[in-house]
Amino acid sequence: MAISISRPETTSPTPEDGIARRLLDSSAQLSYDPLTEVDWETPLDEGFHGASPEWSTLYGTAYWNELTDAQRKALTRQEAASVASTGIWFEMILQQMVLRDLYAKDPTSDTFQWALTEIADECRHSIMFARGAKKLRAPAYRPHRVAIELGRLFKTVAFGEAAYAAILVAEEVLDVMQRDWMRDERVVPFVRTINNIHVVEESRHMKFAREETRKHLARAGRVRRHIHSVLIAVAAYTIVTSMVSRKVYANAGLDEKRALREAKANEHHKSMMRSSCSGLMEFLTSVGLLTRPALFFYKRADLI
Repeated sequence: MAISISRPETTSPTPEDGIARRLLDSSAQLSYDPLTEVDWETPLDEGFHGASPEWSTLYGTAYWNELTDAQRKALTRQEAASVASTGIWFEMILQQMVLRDLYAKDPTSDTFQWALTEIADECRHSIMFARGAKKLRAPAYRPHRVAIELGRLFKTVAFGEAAYAAILVAEEVLDVMQRDWMRDERVVPFVRTINNIHVVEESRHMKFAREETRKHLARAGRVRRHIHSVLIAVAAYTIVTSMVSRKVYANAGLDEKRALREAKANEHHKSMMRSSCSGLMEFLTSVGLLTRPALFFYKRADLI
């Protein structure tokens, strides 16, 4: 008696798989190993900034004008380390959300394999940021307790477009400032290398996040879209307001209370943040996620 052996079912490639395949090919051609690409051995040269001074929270204030050149450089090094630490915190949230989205999905698909590639990138980035902050002689800056608990809640409940749009928010803001830092010869060379690696690899992550946001929104109803627009905006507010710890000022030898007061009123820094988010806001508008309630939080965070 002949035995019929059925062939396993195959699924046709989706448009998302086509994008994922291109991202996988790009990753194979242009990815970095921070452990070998970054100069970890050369001692820190305190004659350099840690970030472009124009991105300092105090740049343009009366207090900034009073600081010596050494104090300004010490401050930007602490601020850069704080941004790196916040990046690690959010990348850990990101990895958990992507892993949860992948759970029980087809592991043979290009989309699944690209998502795992992105998680591997984020693991390397987190180690790179941690080593960079340590080399900048900074402590382990952490978001305040409320932000940590909000992050814990967000990574547990966020799904679909809420997860991927929030990922995009964090990556877009970092991308613009890091493009400035990586080209700035006033910035210490190893930080420039770190920023270059992050910009190159995160460009692929941002493309994936945009596509996943669009894909999930295609099957989202009006109520879900409005709820998620606010959830994304709250996440954006929490991320952006956690980037620079209040402790950086004391660690740079400054008057913390005065520095905080002037940083909060710094119109130059608010303008820099708004300009860094112009492309992001255009995208959120195009997909219907820039609702009136969401605008409240973006304005509070000086992103619009």
